Amino acid sequence: MPIVVNLDVMLARRKMQSKELAEKLGITTVNLSILKTGKAKGVRFETLAAICKILQCQPGDILEYVEE
Repeated sequence: MPIVVNLDVMLARRKMQSKELAEKLGITTVNLSILKTGKAKGVRFETLAAICKILQCQPGDILEYVEE
């Protein structure tokens, strides 16, 4: 898939664990894992905005387009 999810990078930069982010988002760690691995079919703008607010970043810091 040409969209790469760099959520692990941002979590590492913020010294935050996936479990903590999932709790703050109000989603399960399994759903967050699906997003992190790029297996999600989509992501709601509401969820993306919440991730950006919590991690104090921009959507482009998390999502990246890479040609195949």
